Amino acid sequence: MEQKKQIVIIGAGLTGLSLAWYLKKYGHTALVIEKTHTPGGVMQTVSEGGFVYETGPNTGVIGTPDLVDLLGGLSGSCTPERASRRGVKRYIMYKERWHALPCGPVSGLFTPLFSMRDKFRILGEPFRKPGTDPYESVADMTVRRMGRTILNYAVNPFISGIYAGDPAKLTTQYALPKLYALEQNYGSFIKGAIRKARLPKTDEEKQVTREIFSAEGGFGNLTSALVEKTGAENIVCSAQNVCVEPAGKRYTVSYTVNGQKTSVDAHTVVSTTGSHEIAGLFPFIPKAEITPATSVEYAKLVQVAVGYNKWTGFKLDAFGGLVPAREQRSMLGILFPSAIFKGRAPEGGALLSVFMGGVQKPEVLEYTDNEIEKLVYYEIESSLYPGQAPDLVRITRHSHAIPQYGPNTGRRLDAIAIIEQRYPGIYLAGNGRDGIAMADRVKQARTLAGKINSDI
Repeated sequence: MEQKKQIVIIGAGLTGLSLAWYLKKYGHTALVIEKTHTPGGVMQTVSEGGFVYETGPNTGVIGTPDLVDLLGGLSGSCTPERASRRGVKRYIMYKERWHALPCGPVSGLFTPLFSMRDKFRILGEPFRKPGTDPYESVADMTVRRMGRTILNYAVNPFISGIYAGDPAKLTTQYALPKLYALEQNYGSFIKGAIRKARLPKTDEEKQVTREIFSAEGGFGNLTSALVEKTGAENIVCSAQNVCVEPAGKRYTVSYTVNGQKTSVDAHTVVSTTGSHEIAGLFPFIPKAEITPATSVEYAKLVQVAVGYNKWTGFKLDAFGGLVPAREQRSMLGILFPSAIFKGRAPEGGALLSVFMGGVQKPEVLEYTDNEIEKLVYYEIESSLYPGQAPDLVRITRHSHAIPQYGPNTGRRLDAIAIIEQRYPGIYLAGNGRDGIAMADRVKQARTLAGKINSDI
């Protein structure tokens, strides 16, 4: 079968679906090709036995005007759910016990997480000179500006929670670009945050609340709303052997579904897949060009949903708990979805989401289900004291969970720019660039939709 389509998007995750939706607002109908059986990528929600759990991201942050715009556009099809006030509180493990992360000067003064020296070093942060190394790691930047215990018991678990990564291997300019910009533009994180808060904001920017959110009923409802708005007829799932080849000034995209091969003639082809899949999609791009554009390490992650019909353990009054690497535990952290969102567990019960593996313990991905369950039971028993066996345990493995924005990121972005310039109509999007958060994915999609619209 042969079809003609002006725009083809490869990948029906949040980026791909958002891009299709924004293109439709410009008047373009894109064909979205997805290799798995359902749209949404890693954003899948499961309802089982009174529990509602995610197999991908558990939460997002309303962090850009673009996400505000998308959520507003999906009104009526998907209702955002802001986290309860408990979502503000976060625990950090210290000497095998949970301690609340300080949220103000008083709690910061009395917390056991940081040394007294580093508590006073924070007071001097506004007066330190900005760094001059554009490739400085997150770890080095933290120690330079705030101190080692801040790195060990705040930044390290924070990076584990977001990137499942190692702050010594992530480059601040790319992994935490907003923080990097505060120091470079204002000379200080604290001074920069204060000055930025005073800048005038548009009506859309005023709605960027930085609140933690999900969708009522789970993120599966968010992706379902995008499918509805985009048009399910424009999305092809279970597509195998996807391949892009040049055809004059256009491109031929071929794929197979249920043994039937289809070719699509397109002016524009966008990849929103992981960087590790891009070379296989575009075999005509020489290895010398594609390799530097796709060389990125991915964290391997194991996510375990654990449900209890009746919870009698530690009071779940927070977003969750993160574990610093120095604590030498098997887990990166435990989130408490049922504590901050409605309907995630039976009344009186609890839903936990345990994360393991990451850059520092990738071998966990290869453990058997039984081995993972034993580790999870131990971590919960020793830190949350439930005293009973769980009623639900579901394991999800992600071999390419989160890209690590390390020292080679700048060269990789340059290589992507060269490819997009050399092959007009090809765009390499996805979480290998422009940030990994949900808000970043939507921002990339909105920006790219505008560029494609102006190029066609």
